[in-house]
Amino acid sequence: MTERPTILIVDDEKRALEAIVRILDDEFDVHTAHTAEAALAILEREWVKVMVCDQRMPDVSGVALLSQVRDQWPEVVRMIISGYTDSDDIISAINEAGIYQYISKPWHPDELRLKLRNAVELFDLQRQNERLSLELKLKPSTLSAAIQSKRTALQERYDWDMGVVRSPDSCMNAVCQEIFQVAPYDVNVVLTGESGTGKELLARALHYNSLRQNEVFIAQNCGALPDELLESELFGHKRGAFTGAIADRVGLFELADKGTIFLDEIGDISPAFQVKLLRVLQEGEIRPLGTNTTRSINVRVIAATNKDLTEEVRQGRFRQDLYYRLATFSIHLPPLRQRLQDVPYLANALLQESMQQMGKQVKGFSNEALACLQAYDWPGNVRELQNEVKRMLVLCGGDYLEANLVSAHVLRATPEEYRQEMRLLTDALQGTLKDRVEQLEARILKEVLIRHRWNKSRAAEELGLSRVGLRSKLERYELERLDTAGSA
Repeated sequence: MTERPTILIVDDEKRALEAIVRILDDEFDVHTAHTAEAALAILEREWVKVMVCDQRMPDVSGVALLSQVRDQWPEVVRMIISGYTDSDDIISAINEAGIYQYISKPWHPDELRLKLRNAVELFDLQRQNERLSLELKLKPSTLSAAIQSKRTALQERYDWDMGVVRSPDSCMNAVCQEIFQVAPYDVNVVLTGESGTGKELLARALHYNSLRQNEVFIAQNCGALPDELLESELFGHKRGAFTGAIADRVGLFELADKGTIFLDEIGDISPAFQVKLLRVLQEGEIRPLGTNTTRSINVRVIAATNKDLTEEVRQGRFRQDLYYRLATFSIHLPPLRQRLQDVPYLANALLQESMQQMGKQVKGFSNEALACLQAYDWPGNVRELQNEVKRMLVLCGGDYLEANLVSAHVLRATPEEYRQEMRLLTDALQGTLKDRVEQLEARILKEVLIRHRWNKSRAAEELGLSRVGLRSKLERYELERLDTAGSA
């Protein structure tokens, strides 16, 4: 049975105490006192978490009593209750007694219970914070080792060679070589490529293979926020700088000092914000919103975009001087359709990751499933492949992810993709008209058979063929089901 939190109510009015006890007794272990002396005696023998004291009492004021409690039992959460709204009382209670909350009479039962629950939670959080602080003092070497271990794991995860999954003959090899060459030099880099190609992954690889690897890496999507919020996010603001700025905020540039900041979708920022970002890069200092003071920063900037920034500069939509500040070095990431040989490797790596996240285990892909994934163009790139792998894992009821689990739009292009699919097919087909028609027929036969899990009767019915006619075509085109076990 869970121990109920202990609270102390101090009031010289008997009826007021009885009313509060009736309200709180089901949830709390309530102790009551009519005088300051009785209250102090209870605090001596009980582990009180919250103390609620009436302000106007004959022997001593609530503020004076809570001030004494603050000196002797500072961990007790102190609250004061009063039917008077004297501002001097309130200010005195806050300044002298360090109260958590001022409760006005008459109070509502539900509101009183809620305030006491919050006060108990505050007490528990304070104790947790004390324990953690003690751990920090007692075990600095342990914490240092743990931090170093996590830092090493991050560096290995984003190592230029280990962090990018690819085949031995992948065109990503050249990209990784560029990362390896530029990472140690403290220059700004622009990563270009379609959405989902892994730009943030390579930005982290640049950071964790640089001289700043032991400092912070911070990422921000610049296309998701309007100018004022983006300026506040990156440069910080003072309280009252704009509507909703209820407290000071440290900007990401300042948080990333001595480290790396990754600005994604940099091509989407407005011309007005481009001017502000240019000044930061030129001067090496920021000015939070609502202030006239500047702060020096030392940050490496890695930017990314799915746009052609040189064309954006040519069209006047992106400042040329900002482009040259950002693009000391530029690296382009090819789309997945240009490195389809990487798909089996990526699919297996994504499957391992998905199994760990979802707590579901399979032995892998069938060869046929990998062949289907490798034949698709992946307009959404690696992110789309990741979603497809997760979907197949959810639907899988056996040991292997079979081809019948592949989405229909992957097995057969959707109408929106039909024109591109036909172009690719036409480019791939060779020989006479008869040869090309037969190659196309063979592909259609294989796609229908996969969707029907190689059930020849259903495939023949969909295609308007007899089983004998279908068998004849399969023999002519030498179509047969691949082995079940998959490999990269």
